[in-house]
Amino acid sequence: MQPLDFIYQRHSVRKFKNQDVDPTHLQEMIKAAIHAPSGKNVQNWHFVVLNNKEKIQDIVKIVEKQNDTLASWTNDENLKKEILKFKSFHTVFRGAPSLVFVFAGPYRDMAVDAYKARNASSEEIHSLLRVAPAIQNISAALENLMLTAAALGYGTCWMTGPAYAFNEIHQYLGFEKEGYFLAAMTPLGVPEEKELSSPPRKSIDEILTIID
Repeated sequence: MQPLDFIYQRHSVRKFKNQDVDPTHLQEMIKAAIHAPSGKNVQNWHFVVLNNKEKIQDIVKIVEKQNDTLASWTNDENLKKEILKFKSFHTVFRGAPSLVFVFAGPYRDMAVDAYKARNASSEEIHSLLRVAPAIQNISAALENLMLTAAALGYGTCWMTGPAYAFNEIHQYLGFEKEGYFLAAMTPLGVPEEKELSSPPRKSIDEILTIID
């Protein structure tokens, strides 16, 4: 095994074996997650792991219901069909033995405070807020978790598609921590397929600029 192979072992997995996640392995994943970098070392992440299969099916129903509601808001038939088409993609976790929910907590940006103090325009403030350091922190943590999962033989799938149902999911889970909101989720389990693959990546030349 080459030193960087663990990176390329991660793929988006949507079908899982009926096999529970080893609690010891889960601890290793969370340990790796919390060793991710975070701005000002605020570590504004919290992980909620759901292992109850009946409750996972309840989450499926929550997403399906919200997807239908979303589609009902528009008279544009093309948009309606597009929304409904993604219902199955946004519930691919239905067969997973575990679901991992990642919550993001508060992050105070002093630059934003300074801009507001001088009555900066909304465009100027938006240019700072779009960097979203709070989300970058939990994204780094989730990536660590997913890479560790792959190295231990598990599959994951980064999911923000069903964000339109995140408030309802949050309420269902009953998790409360001041200032925290559900930012992403992933199914977790042993992949059903033996041979995993990912879509082609853009070439390095296309996405890399070096300035000497």
